[in-house]
Amino acid sequence: MGSSIRAIVDINMRANDFSSSIVLVLGPDQYIDAKSILGLSMTLYRNQTYLLYVYGPDQMEAKAAMREVFAKHHLQLQLKEAP
Repeated sequence: MGSSIRAIVDINMRANDFSSSIVLVLGPDQYIDAKSILGLSMTLYRNQTYLLYVYGPDQMEAKAAMREVFAKHHLQLQLKEAP
């Protein structure tokens, strides 16, 4: 499996381990649910920083897991506070 495909699958699988909402922000009006493999498949490129909102009952654990999986695939991540 290619490295970008592996990253998509790993991020999606890890996001689905949590009940919290995990949302990638791509632009002012573009949001992708990290639990959607189809959405993720259209978005991951190594040359950008990803903005991620995580909120819900297990958000602390979910944030730590997302930091870990993004770092594993050398993807830059910035966690944002939920609006």
